[in-house]
Amino acid sequence: MPPKIKGKISKAGGQKKKKKSQDAEAEAKHRRTALEMDILHDFLALRRDETRQAIAGKERLRERLQELEAEVKEARSDGEAVYAEMNRQYQALKEESETQSHRLEEEVKILQKELETCQREAKTAKGEAEQALAERDKTLAQLQAYVTDMEAKYEEILHHSLDRLLTKLTAAKLEWDATALRLHDKYKEQLQQFGLNPLDL
Repeated sequence: MPPKIKGKISKAGGQKKKKKSQDAEAEAKHRRTALEMDILHDFLALRRDETRQAIAGKERLRERLQELEAEVKEARSDGEAVYAEMNRQYQALKEESETQSHRLEEEVKILQKELETCQREAKTAKGEAEQALAERDKTLAQLQAYVTDMEAKYEEILHHSLDRLLTKLTAAKLEWDATALRLHDKYKEQLQQFGLNPLDL
């Protein structure tokens, strides 16, 4: 009878040891799972922050592109305004010169009539009229040269402004593309470090 009792006690002790081992294994597994969950949580938080930064950077670049587009539109509008003002001035000068020419022509007619009564006075008046006509032609030539020079300067300024704005737009686009590529490679590398496939997300 005593040996049977001893056997029951040994069997119960073995079951307790087995249960303790299972509990220890379960606790270790629980700790490992909790640690993995903490790591994953930290990674996801980091990824969210970086994603927000990337979105903010993209928004800044988009706003900068809109500003550059507005500058281009403003430059074009200013150019059109300058051209319109130059054209208005040219037309005014042209009308003024035509008026002056007409006036001089009338003076020539009067001087020709006076020539019939006084040849000496007519010759003097004719000389003055010829000088006035020469000055008119000189003035017209100067005005035409001025308008031509202003048109050339305006075209140069416009082309320079457009080329400069196009260079800024190109630089902004290259900067955005480079930033997006760096962020993409960075996220891909971080995901791979945690054993995650970026294509599965």
